[in-house]
Amino acid sequence: MKILVAPLNWGLGHASRCVPLVHRFLEQGHEVILGGDGESLTLLRKHFPKLRYVYLAPLNLRYSKGSRQVGAMLRAMPQLIGWMIKDHAILKAILKEEHIDRIVSDNRFGLYASGSETIYMTHQLHILLPNAWKWLEPLAARLHARIYTRYNKVWVPDYAEPEKSLAGELSHPTISSLRSKISKVEYIGPLSRFDRNNPNILNIPNTPKYEVVAVLSGLEPQRTMLEKELLARYQDTEQSVLIVQGLMHRPNTRIRRGKITIVPHMDDAELTAALRPAKHIIARSGYSTIMDLNALGLLTPETSGAQPLIELIPTPGQPEQEYLAARF
Repeated sequence: MKILVAPLNWGLGHASRCVPLVHRFLEQGHEVILGGDGESLTLLRKHFPKLRYVYLAPLNLRYSKGSRQVGAMLRAMPQLIGWMIKDHAILKAILKEEHIDRIVSDNRFGLYASGSETIYMTHQLHILLPNAWKWLEPLAARLHARIYTRYNKVWVPDYAEPEKSLAGELSHPTISSLRSKISKVEYIGPLSRFDRNNPNILNIPNTPKYEVVAVLSGLEPQRTMLEKELLARYQDTEQSVLIVQGLMHRPNTRIRRGKITIVPHMDDAELTAALRPAKHIIARSGYSTIMDLNALGLLTPETSGAQPLIELIPTPGQPEQEYLAARF
């Protein structure tokens, strides 16, 4: 089977949770083609340098510098619609050249097609909106459903049992208008590049090197703003601090500022070795980060070893991350 795997370029989380899927497809003997744009495609290509890849429509969104993102997202709506149309047109051109048996789209709206099995992957069946806009949540959910019902299946990377769910009401909506859409939904379990079956992170020793580890991601300028805040917080620290910038396009060189080490990115083995023995972990409260921490056994107490302090900092004005930060 020939499978196209294409994540949304909105931070690195959509791409990182596709890593275990690609491993699974390759183990099953399928041919995998990577698709996407920007930092997310770069991440997948670094994980799977031998796989063929195709460029899809670029999406270059930016957040507001303030604590509200509604204005930025409303201004981006024409761009999002145009991006979806371009993505669909590029896919149609690709399918004229070769047959692809399965298309797995992680939140890319335009990758539906006839003649191929199309799968839309999302953890947000329920779209959360800021408090002032809560009354529009049923409409937002219906509009999202209009997108994913164009696909043959909807994969949700979460547990099917609500009581075990990591995403909570995001993946287990209570909105009655979604009940008719739920038949296409399959809960496939959490996905993390730190899955214990990942061949790159087996038998990683827990050798303490950094007391504080901060892993950054997300849209600008909020990613850079958080980095600057952390540099200011730890500028006079006596603790050993690692800041992983989440910038896949930069050369992987290390910068040291006193006790702070700054790296653009790390591979799975390096990041696992840094996170597991850390005393304090700082990250955005994106869902892929939640799944990663869960896979590493850092969200729930384990029988051996002390648990780190985990500081989840939501992107200001992003209700999904605010909800997940409060949830955990």
